[in-house]
Amino acid sequence: MNPYEHRPWLAHYAPGVPHEIDEPTQTLVDLIDDAVARFDRRTALEFFGAETSYRELGEQIARAAEGLRRLGVGPGDRVALVLPNCPQHVVAFYAVLRLGAVVVEHNPLYTARELRHQFEDHGATVAIVWDATADTIADFPRDIRPAHVISVDLTRALPFGKRMALRLPLRKARTARAALTTRPTARGVVAWQDVQDARPLSKRHPRPALGDTALLQYTSGTTGTPKGAVLTHRNLRANAMQGRAWVPGLREGDEVFYGVLPLFHAYGMTLCLTFAMSLGAKLVLFPKFDVDLVFAAAKQSPPTFLPAVPPIYDALARAAEARGSTAPLRGIRYAISGAMALPTASVDRWEGVTGGLLVEGYGMTESSPVAIGNPMGPTRRPGTVGVPFPSTEIRVVDAERPTEDVPAGEEGELLLRGPQVFEGYWRRPSETAETLLPGGWLRTGDIVRVSDDGFVTIVDRRKELIITGGFNVAPSEVEGVLLAHPDVRGAAVVGLPRDAGGEEVAAVVELRDGAAFDAGAMRDFCRESLTPYKVPRSIVAVDELPRSLIGKVLRREVRERLLAERDAG
Repeated sequence: MNPYEHRPWLAHYAPGVPHEIDEPTQTLVDLIDDAVARFDRRTALEFFGAETSYRELGEQIARAAEGLRRLGVGPGDRVALVLPNCPQHVVAFYAVLRLGAVVVEHNPLYTARELRHQFEDHGATVAIVWDATADTIADFPRDIRPAHVISVDLTRALPFGKRMALRLPLRKARTARAALTTRPTARGVVAWQDVQDARPLSKRHPRPALGDTALLQYTSGTTGTPKGAVLTHRNLRANAMQGRAWVPGLREGDEVFYGVLPLFHAYGMTLCLTFAMSLGAKLVLFPKFDVDLVFAAAKQSPPTFLPAVPPIYDALARAAEARGSTAPLRGIRYAISGAMALPTASVDRWEGVTGGLLVEGYGMTESSPVAIGNPMGPTRRPGTVGVPFPSTEIRVVDAERPTEDVPAGEEGELLLRGPQVFEGYWRRPSETAETLLPGGWLRTGDIVRVSDDGFVTIVDRRKELIITGGFNVAPSEVEGVLLAHPDVRGAAVVGLPRDAGGEEVAAVVELRDGAAFDAGAMRDFCRESLTPYKVPRSIVAVDELPRSLIGKVLRREVRERLLAERDAG
């Protein structure tokens, strides 16, 4: 029996948050059409000071959709997007969906090998790509290469001349332009401008249905092998509705979201491309996170809502403190952190400089992605990821026997169920069956502990637990202790195999500027908080830990490097 079936967390919802959301009736195409109609001349997008109204956004989407239709894009076709954050990314996303086609998001900084693996898997007929990567896609073998490669020149969206409303220093403007300009692309590649110069798509053109696939989002899931999570219009619309319900204090048409998270990542996609647009918010786009650009943009469009990750919050708060001015951040009323643990010290620092709320949430690509969050109010509980969203259920089960619930309060694998849970993995029925259990329950692969009143604490990834001397060690617990050391800026803890069997705990740390490294003293520091078997047997310092584009430390890469160094030594 599921001990959390009665949903004890409902008592902790912020005032005005419903227990359930309505059944979605809008596709994502309906969502953007509704926003265009309701918010019309309000600013939808801002990019280095250049603004696009909702009306202009709607017109650009309609023209791009017609241009793609002329290239043969139709219902169910996969269209690859390989773009950084930019206005063209938003237009392309919704233009593809308008045709009933499927968006496939990609990291534009991936290597040719990484991109090729994904293109082999999804078989996109068209790719809309940053011109820096157009040649890479165009050079794929004939059986992988899309029929059409559309090259996007980001500099066309920059506000030079009379549109330089941001008034960036000339050096900054030149730097931005140089960073976004690349050499001419291969012959035969279509220019995005030519696609968007078409007449608007007919309003009578067939529209997608709620149950149609909207997005293939590649993820390593719980197995480590990249595969495409199939997300429908219903999944993504439901998650935007859940997010809207979670923050009842938001003002439609008046919010300013900062898009510092990549739109090709599930977190950035939902919080910015769907959630923000459903509110009629102004979305300020950044090709990558840069403290100086954020502070410069805040002079024109002060942010009110910032979805990000802990390193971004720390960087902005520390910069505000160093500059002696918190004014650019004071208007941020709400901030939601995800993807990694949020230290309490980061919460205190951020709320001190902004006066707003910073809460942690939890999700995964397979749940569109947000499923759990801390309440936006006094019942929030730092150190936990919060409680399940409206219309979301949880179970905690034995990781080896996922049909068996564990007693309340005990650690186990988290299962999720709700309208945001995906349909399965693209053309991978066996892996889908391993992840989606009967009854619609999603296996997360995360080991959690749930309090009596329903707050969820992540213990660690099931596949990243370290087994030493017959005991389980959660890397995140040891990392949390190391991060409390005043000299440590970042930490990664992994298990390395022992000759006699089992694993030993190993740590890699990134030091703060000016700090001296003393492995022995750091191990002594760990002993003050950890039982002996959890204390790292070895600690090494590096200049920089490997991180994903959203700042998450890549433990797998850390482990591979340590093993390679051990073998070489």
